[in-house]
Amino acid sequence: MTAIPSTDLDVFPLCLGGNVFGWTADRDATFAVLDAYAEAGGNFVDTADSYSHWVPGHRGGESEALIGEWLQSRGNRDRMVVATKVFSHPDRPGLSAPNIRAAAEDSLRRLRTDRIDLYYAHHPDPDIPAEETLGAFDELVRAGKVRYVAVSNHSPSAVAHALSTSEREGLPRYVASQDEYNLMERAGYENGLRDVVEQAGMAELPYFGLARGFLTGKYRPGGAAVDSPRAGAAMAYLDARGERVLAALDAIAAEHETTVAAVALGWLVAQPTVVAAIASARTVEQLADLLPVAQLHLSDAEVARLTAASES
Repeated sequence: MTAIPSTDLDVFPLCLGGNVFGWTADRDATFAVLDAYAEAGGNFVDTADSYSHWVPGHRGGESEALIGEWLQSRGNRDRMVVATKVFSHPDRPGLSAPNIRAAAEDSLRRLRTDRIDLYYAHHPDPDIPAEETLGAFDELVRAGKVRYVAVSNHSPSAVAHALSTSEREGLPRYVASQDEYNLMERAGYENGLRDVVEQAGMAELPYFGLARGFLTGKYRPGGAAVDSPRAGAAMAYLDARGERVLAALDAIAAEHETTVAAVALGWLVAQPTVVAAIASARTVEQLADLLPVAQLHLSDAEVARLTAASES
């Protein structure tokens, strides 16, 4: 377990992404994955109020509802760290104070809990001042409904502005940032945002840690088609650089007798500021490829080897 700085949240190095719950994983599959994750020592689940509104017939909140049902049925809420987000639900868009208040109540009801451990501003809202958003978060923290607040998909300048606003106004300070970051997508985080996160003593909790599944090793030149709604996006990485990264992952995985996915996530966890890597699994078999990251320790030379392979 590793502590998220400035909090009392100790988390497993693999944060289980809940975007597939209620989408490509039905109730039974969701419960099976969550059970296997908890049995392996996992305690950190990430979702959002909007998951999975893109599925025909869904309105959003399906992932939260399944996680809430699982937490209640297993009686393990106190050992789990639950993160969710506000901004993108079709009925609760944006970061205005009234919307945050209403969205938080909706999430608490679906999650069947009295508090959210880590509550994210899912995307920036250019129409709402940081003071208003942070003020609404402050109300929730003071009421005990939210323990800590975080930010996702924000620019370096937006994060820096929010941090300075918190300090000036005495409002809750973002303790973590969640952004796309992996061996295939590095520039968005490393060119500016990483410095802000590091200087502020925040945690980075990257999503798409496996580059939409590409870094599991399932996508190969001339390989069989992969049954996944993200297959098209993953195949886009299969160029000379992608093949170079896969070769480095293969070699290091063989040396450690572990999975390619675990090595890819291990590279992330070894990065400065990264506390846990977010990855999702729609089956217990997929989860089994991810879990070894918890025991994997890459050497500095191995981390450097992967970094070099992923250079553009």
